[in-house]
Amino acid sequence: MEDSLNILAPISGKVIDLTTVNDPVFSKKMMGEGFGILPSDNYVTSPVSGTITLVAKTKHAIGITTPNGVEILIHMGIDTVTLNGTPFEIHVKVNDKVSAGQLIAIMDLTAIIKSGKDPTVIVAITNSDKLNDIKIHLGKVDSGQIVATTKFHSNSDKEVDVPTNYHQIAEAIIQNIGGVENVSSLIHCMTRLRFYLINDKLTNDSAIKNIDGIINIVRAGGQYQVVIGPSIDDIYAAVVDILGPKLSQNNSIKNDAPKSFWAEFKNYLNSFIHVLTGSMLPIIGLLGGSGILKGILGALCGYGILEKSSGTYLLFSAIGDSLYYFLPIILGFTTAKVLGANPITMAVVGGVLTYPSLITAGNEAIQLTVFRIPAHIMSYTSSVFPIIFAAWVGSYLEKWLKKVIPSVIRSVFLPIIEVILLSLLIYVGVGPVMLYLSKLLSLGVESIYFVNPALTGVLVSGLYQILVIFGLHWAIIPILVNDLAINGHSYLNAMISVTMVAQGAAAMAVALKTRDKKYRDLSWAATLSAFCGVTEPAIYGITLKYKRIFILSNIGSAIGGFLAGFFKVDAYALSGSLIGFPAFINPNVGVTSNLQGYVIAHIATLIVTFILVFVWGDKDPVSN
Repeated sequence: MEDSLNILAPISGKVIDLTTVNDPVFSKKMMGEGFGILPSDNYVTSPVSGTITLVAKTKHAIGITTPNGVEILIHMGIDTVTLNGTPFEIHVKVNDKVSAGQLIAIMDLTAIIKSGKDPTVIVAITNSDKLNDIKIHLGKVDSGQIVATTKFHSNSDKEVDVPTNYHQIAEAIIQNIGGVENVSSLIHCMTRLRFYLINDKLTNDSAIKNIDGIINIVRAGGQYQVVIGPSIDDIYAAVVDILGPKLSQNNSIKNDAPKSFWAEFKNYLNSFIHVLTGSMLPIIGLLGGSGILKGILGALCGYGILEKSSGTYLLFSAIGDSLYYFLPIILGFTTAKVLGANPITMAVVGGVLTYPSLITAGNEAIQLTVFRIPAHIMSYTSSVFPIIFAAWVGSYLEKWLKKVIPSVIRSVFLPIIEVILLSLLIYVGVGPVMLYLSKLLSLGVESIYFVNPALTGVLVSGLYQILVIFGLHWAIIPILVNDLAINGHSYLNAMISVTMVAQGAAAMAVALKTRDKKYRDLSWAATLSAFCGVTEPAIYGITLKYKRIFILSNIGSAIGGFLAGFFKVDAYALSGSLIGFPAFINPNVGVTSNLQGYVIAHIATLIVTFILVFVWGDKDPVSN
């Protein structure tokens, strides 16, 4: 006798075939049958009634088992394990009983997309080999609607599980990836072990694939991924037992094997980018919106529609300027959260850097002494790097102070002592050096630009979206913010802006070429997103899947960058693409020829990229 099971949509959005998901572990159905959903909201509900059997420590995945033994895995986003749970809020725990349609998690789509990850929600039936007649209904769906129907055998038909020797499996894995000495670090998600190897050429792929309990291997993102499935926790524990060193907070292990200079450099670079990403991510949208508002105000004043002396201008000018002005306070808070320091304490340090009396003294070039030590008082409003450096020092300083200050007085004295020491560090010590280096950085960017603006545009615009793929673009964001803070404008931002339009144009061409309705809808959504300044859906959902299209889109970007450099297009705020045109209006003067240069560069990028992809791209990317 067979019973049927309905599987509901865990989130509203667009149901897509599992084979089109941008993760080979799922698209090749290594984890079983299922489907993907391109989400349109943040609320994740249970697709079935059952018991919570798994909750990832990184919060990106949840496992549910129905009373009849069907195992369902809800995987929120692709490769989101690396975000360490930041965009997710889990509302259940292991052994909880849940009903179909019950809220189990909230995922921050904006944060996931901004971090460069694919937000696709995947529902996989991990024991689908024991099921019959699985039917998936594709297309637009609301949370709670039926997406899949299946039938499963009664309990009497189920096979009896044979006990597995996880330690033997772990030993075989370690032996065939080059041994313990070849493992740099290890993390795991709900489906696979993710090894960072010192030399990935020492692996024996075929031997690992033939190990009992191993589904497959995947090389991606600098990781050697061993796909395992439901027994991941047991095998992971056995692997850790062999490798030996203690686990860190992010569930990774590291050994003392010597590393090459390049490996060490990559580790430090990844850590640096992680800090920049975490500190900038919460305010990127607001920075862009503030820039657009300032551009609109500049245009209204330039055309005589609004007077700078009016109360309306003063209020909205304060709204547009406040985030930039008090940037050290905001960055102190966000950076501290990333580094594990006290966010409130670091926000207060940011407040010291923007204290009005000190700013006045800095503007008047007053030479002061602190404990008879000369202190060059400078204005740190809108600065970026001094407060990030202070938060980094603060993350270590707090740990030391907790050791030396008795617990009975710690809550009162530790925060104020930390504020005092970090404020002295900035004003008396490294602050002037950091600000001077920030100015040199902005000067360096402009110096390179003025050697040959057009060639600089070709290089920056042609390569920028490649940096997005590797997550390295986050290292550029602080440079842009610093450039805007020091100079009030950024040529670099103008060159990056055209790359967003190029990705949107490429997605638009695919939307008009493909005959696949669901992919056409996805392409149009990616087009709109790119024209609004968010290119990740276009890159990860469209262009990067088809190498020729991605290459052609970067050629279009390079041409747009050439024009942006040739016309010396300048941006006055952290915003771009088509929706960000007000950022190219001079807030002090109004509409100038700079806006005309913006229009020429961006429209030319759109047209050229569209033609390149439409004419020389694949005839129908999806069918091919």
